[in-house]
Amino acid sequence: MTTPRVLAALTIAAACAVAGCSTPSPNATGAPSTEASARPSPQASSTPTPTPTPTPTPTPTSPLNGLPQPDQDEPSPVLVVKLDNTRFAQPHAGLDRADIVYIEEVEYGITRLAAVFSSTVPQRIGPVRSARITDIDLLAQYGSPAFSFSGAQRKMWPVIANSSLIDISPNKAAFAYQRDFSRRAPYNYFLDGPEGLTAAPDASQARDVGLSFNSTPPPNGSVGLSARYEWSASSAEFTYDQASRLYRVSLNGRTAEAEEAPDGQRAATVVIQYVKQEPSDFFDKGGGNTPHAITIGKGAAVVLRDGLMFQAKWSRPDAESGTTFTDGQGQVLAFKPGQQWIVLANRDAAATLFPTPPSSKDIDTSNESASHPAESE
Repeated sequence: MTTPRVLAALTIAAACAVAGCSTPSPNATGAPSTEASARPSPQASSTPTPTPTPTPTPTPTSPLNGLPQPDQDEPSPVLVVKLDNTRFAQPHAGLDRADIVYIEEVEYGITRLAAVFSSTVPQRIGPVRSARITDIDLLAQYGSPAFSFSGAQRKMWPVIANSSLIDISPNKAAFAYQRDFSRRAPYNYFLDGPEGLTAAPDASQARDVGLSFNSTPPPNGSVGLSARYEWSASSAEFTYDQASRLYRVSLNGRTAEAEEAPDGQRAATVVIQYVKQEPSDFFDKGGGNTPHAITIGKGAAVVLRDGLMFQAKWSRPDAESGTTFTDGQGQVLAFKPGQQWIVLANRDAAATLFPTPPSSKDIDTSNESASHPAESE
């Protein structure tokens, strides 16, 4: 006999058979299917994208001495100071910080210095002395530099005023000068360089004046251990020092002393620039004529660096252009970075070089004729 419980079970089984009952699937709740996400998705590359290497910013170098200037984003203004060059001027102040030093003849065969500062401008420079006619064209290649000098002949003042140079003499910037009473006058007048530059806010920045620099000497140099040039009452001598790889400077027969450098003045490059020299229209109080060195044109030169000597030619087409020095093949001669000393030497007399160059033709001082529109003055 069939019991009610068995009958109920049979009834449910029959209903499931008719309805197709089965075990509920995981998706029976109506949730979205995960079938698509179960397939493996593309994976990103495990190789990282390389980061570009930044290009290093080159360290700026001075166009006047070739040395790095890491603390200067742009060139500094140019200051030129006229300095005495007699024995009473020793020791010079600030001169060892100049980028370029020119030696030029004045009256009676004595000489003066024109020191060009830009990379470093000392607070004490001197002793400051007066301007000369050679300065006008020589310094025009620097644009409009601040020009420090103690005074000038009366008829020189309008020449200076009409030049490209910015006058910061005591007439314009007396506040920047002071007397050092521990020295005898007139060899005791000193300039505060940064103060002087405040009187010339429009002074030109340092720019290319034709010089090229490289720490490696050019090929084909001969041994050049010393050079000496003499005027009738002055002399300049440069002797190579192997230890420092610089040239020791002697002026007027004695070591060129420096207040800041116990070992004296040193030159990285020495240039004997032979120039045509002629009488000018200017005379000092005693009647001595001021020679005019013609620095526009072309001529012969001798360049010494690293104990080597190079026969060279110089060229400067006009007052606004710099002076280029080339070798016998017409290639620009690279100077040694550091302080440059340039002797404006009368081409009528040759420097004494040691060792003597291999051939006498190497010291021909007049193989090129300098020219200048003002030569007929």
